[in-house]
Amino acid sequence: MEKEMICIVCPVGCHISVNTENYEVKGNACPRGAVYGKEELTAPKRVVTSTVKIKNALDHRCPVKTETAIPKELNFKLMEELKKVELTAPVKRGDIVLENIFNTGVNVVVTKDM
Repeated sequence: MEKEMICIVCPVGCHISVNTENYEVKGNACPRGAVYGKEELTAPKRVVTSTVKIKNALDHRCPVKTETAIPKELNFKLMEELKKVELTAPVKRGDIVLENIFNTGVNVVVTKDM
């Protein structure tokens, strides 16, 4: 059986199909599309972007994101953890907000100097 999807690794947005039995990928314009297609069926991951509370800044929310993708099933759990975070200005882009979230080896970092 084939699973149809759009590759989101780059701006091209290739329409790819992945065989659900042997994970063979067709329609990708680059090797990264093949990796994405297989990973999307076996262990989907996403980069999470959000905001957290911040004190002593002009804005009341500070944008943050995961440095790299985390397993998709952890997204809502991470959002619950981010609700508990409150930073104090000043913060710099790249500052670590949460380190090694859920033992994934991935940090949540600030994405804007505030």
